[in-house]
Amino acid sequence: MGFPTANFDLNMEIEDGIYLARAQELPALVFIGSNITFGEDRRHGEAYILDYNKDLYGQEIEVEVLKKLRANKKFGSRAELVEQMKQDERQARAFFVL
Repeated sequence: MGFPTANFDLNMEIEDGIYLARAQELPALVFIGSNITFGEDRRHGEAYILDYNKDLYGQEIEVEVLKKLRANKKFGSRAELVEQMKQDERQARAFFVL
């Protein structure tokens, strides 16, 4: 969908949603929950590190959650979800002054 993410295990008690965070000490957006737009029910975490293009496969990452942006929600289409993700990214860039 144009937002490469690093999946990670949830080892924290946290509400589902989209968060501003630091992953590998870099500005990131973090998704916690299940992808209900596509009918998935497996709860997991994904980190989208802003402006990062290196391979993280097989590596452990450290994620520090800073602030909740919004709740997880079901979108009517993939296009609606992508548009919301773009808006989330704009908010993250403003927060981190990027």
